[in-house]
Amino acid sequence: MKKYLLSFALAFMSLTAFAQADYEKIMTEKIAKTETCKTAEDFQTLANDFQRIGSKESSKWLPPYYAAFSQIQKGRLMMRNGNMQGLDETAGEADKYLAMAQNLAGADNAEIHLLRKMAASLRMMVNPAQRYMTDGAKATEEMGIAEKLDPSNPRVALIKAEDVYFTPEQYGGSKTKGLEMFKEAVTKFNAYKPKTSLDPNWGKTEAEYFLSMPAK
Repeated sequence: MKKYLLSFALAFMSLTAFAQADYEKIMTEKIAKTETCKTAEDFQTLANDFQRIGSKESSKWLPPYYAAFSQIQKGRLMMRNGNMQGLDETAGEADKYLAMAQNLAGADNAEIHLLRKMAASLRMMVNPAQRYMTDGAKATEEMGIAEKLDPSNPRVALIKAEDVYFTPEQYGGSKTKGLEMFKEAVTKFNAYKPKTSLDPNWGKTEAEYFLSMPAK
């Protein structure tokens, strides 16, 4: 009987280890695609992929986190292309996934609060004049929480630099100030070590891209 139980336990452990390895493999492949997607449709497909992974791995916060990140990247691409239609819906999808991620990871996760900030910024950009006091305030609040939870987080530094870079000088921003902040973000990226190979590690390429741009 003891031999049977031992064999069963070893078999269960082997299956669990195999399932974990399979999860890490597929997540690694999908996370890599966040750097290569070119269109809004690509990011939507990727968000759907992460959603399916999350439905199978319902105890893990990273699949819904990356589903939200994919939605936000989709929205940012739409915005850069001048397509403001659908930003509310895209931000709403991101918030849905972030709620799932936060339920699993807890309220003290800086990475989740940073994405909440980015989702709120997408909503604000639909009509900045009308939404600055609502979605803009929400974005500021979430950024403050993320920075307080993890002041050395390079993604927090990156998004703060972007905000300053794109804010007109009469409102306290400038490209020159933004570029200095991108330099600080790169320094933080160089010192940053993610907790695991699957944890958020995006943003350095974007910071370096901005540093390659002229200040004027």
